Amino acid sequence: MIKQILNRLPRKPSKSSDSRDSVTGPTPPSSSSSISSRNGDLQASRITNLSNQIPPGSSPGINQLNKYAPAVNSRPNGNYVVPVYEALPSFKDVTSSEKQSLFMRKLDLCCVVFDFTDPAKNLKEKDIKRQTLLELVDYVTSASGKFPENVMQETTKMVSINLFRNLTIPPREHMVLEKIDADEEDPVMDPAWPHLQIVYEFFLRFVASPETDAKLAKRYIDHSFVLKLLDLLDSEDPREREYLKTILHRIYGKFMVHRPFIRKAINNIFYQFIFETEKHNGIAELLEILGSVISGFALPLKEEHKLFLVRALIPLHKPRCIAMYHQQLSYCITQFIEKDCKLADTVIRGLLKYWPITNSSKEVMFLGELEEILEATQPADFQRCMVPLFRQIARCLNSSHFQVAERALFLWNNDHIENLIKQNSKVILPIIFPALEKNTKSHWNQAVQSLTLNVRKIFTDHDPDLVSECLKKFEEDEAKDKEIRSKGEATWKRLEEIAASKAATRESVIDPRTIPHQVLSV
Repeated sequence: MIKQILNRLPRKPSKSSDSRDSVTGPTPPSSSSSISSRNGDLQASRITNLSNQIPPGSSPGINQLNKYAPAVNSRPNGNYVVPVYEALPSFKDVTSSEKQSLFMRKLDLCCVVFDFTDPAKNLKEKDIKRQTLLELVDYVTSASGKFPENVMQETTKMVSINLFRNLTIPPREHMVLEKIDADEEDPVMDPAWPHLQIVYEFFLRFVASPETDAKLAKRYIDHSFVLKLLDLLDSEDPREREYLKTILHRIYGKFMVHRPFIRKAINNIFYQFIFETEKHNGIAELLEILGSVISGFALPLKEEHKLFLVRALIPLHKPRCIAMYHQQLSYCITQFIEKDCKLADTVIRGLLKYWPITNSSKEVMFLGELEEILEATQPADFQRCMVPLFRQIARCLNSSHFQVAERALFLWNNDHIENLIKQNSKVILPIIFPALEKNTKSHWNQAVQSLTLNVRKIFTDHDPDLVSECLKKFEEDEAKDKEIRSKGEATWKRLEEIAASKAATRESVIDPRTIPHQVLSV
């Protein structure tokens, strides 16, 4: 009876049966397609795990991509663990229907960032990633269908993780910016460039591809993404800045919705550079982008564009390191004047405002830019600014630095400028004639004297009476100046004589014999 009751009680399951129950589950279908899909899922999950790890020295470095920030496993001794990193099949080895899935997996594989500060570290893995990046470039170049949204999302994720990082910029406090010469200075090269270059090439082709739909892509290539690209333009590596320049130009052309924002962001970089730091490596590249942008402005020019000229481009003449970007700046300024010739007066007065006083090499650059501006200037606009302009040119003609004087005299070699001067010679010649005469008589450089005589001959051939009149006035002014100088010298001489006589009188009045002995001893 008791045994029957005990048999009815529930028994405790054994460990072996428990383990069997945990392993045993619903039997999956035994089709080959399900097995291959499961293997693919396992491999994809492994790649995802790889993308969540970053070796030392790498940094996603962006606030928005914290959700992409890989976690790093470390050993107790501080060395980082790079998990198994295996190459994926080539696009040639899979069917057309599987290429897009493989493309996504390759993008995920390339999200692992390696440390390039140690050239001997992870050589095999680095080579696998490099080959994978090259395959991605080929795939994007030969794509024949529109990229779906998930591809765009994964592409911007991979690009962000690889490119957006904290730039290692050396301290520039002790750099003498006015002496920087891009041809002489050795640029700082990024050791990770073998991979960065392919990532840039991939992204450039992705943006330029006709299969990239701007309406979809703008959700991922957004304002934050563009700002981070602009931040990278401060890179010391000129190769990186060249790629960024091209990519930003393509984005500006393709994503019309971003155009006002890009212009505003570039403005802000210029303002910070001009009025705060005077330190930025990418000003020349930004101006190259703007050069093509300005040439595409519709007429009449918007007030926004004119304000950009006045508030950003003209003040860019102020920094001491203008030599690094002057050629590009001059091109942008000239583009504005060719669009609207009435802006010539504004630009020339802006140049005069920032005209250098003690920097001769900068003065030579200003004179070269002035020639380009005057070549695009119409007579009516020239007349509005010619008086202050030629007062400055007269000072340049008398410069003791022969290159400054020579460059100012070269203005007369330009036929358009010479015609403008001849049309207004009655105003201009009286301003510059004293400088011409002083050069012919006393300038130390023979070449400057010869050029001055040539310019004087141009005026003599054009209007000899005006030259005679200016010469007569110059001689009268010289006589007056000589008389004033002689009077001043005589006045100083009288003052010296009076001072000497008073000193002698004071010495004769004070007799040492009348001074007490105690005072003398002191």
